[in-house]
Amino acid sequence: MGHTLEEARAAKDKARQLFTSNVGVGITKVDDGYALKVNLRNPLVDKENVPTAIDGVPVQFEVVGEIRKQQP
Repeated sequence: MGHTLEEARAAKDKARQLFTSNVGVGITKVDDGYALKVNLRNPLVDKENVPTAIDGVPVQFEVVGEIRKQQP
């Protein structure tokens, strides 16, 4: 069984503290549960020391670049 939304929300707070150079941390639906999605400005330099899960909740990474406000 996958992780609940509540578990993902609790892990999201910890992920925000761990990944300070990210663009954002969100929650995504995977299979029968939830995971964290960390959006990055740049690729991770030290991939070996990056957690694949926080409190058992899986973590996914995606390089999305810089987020900018759209012009009207």
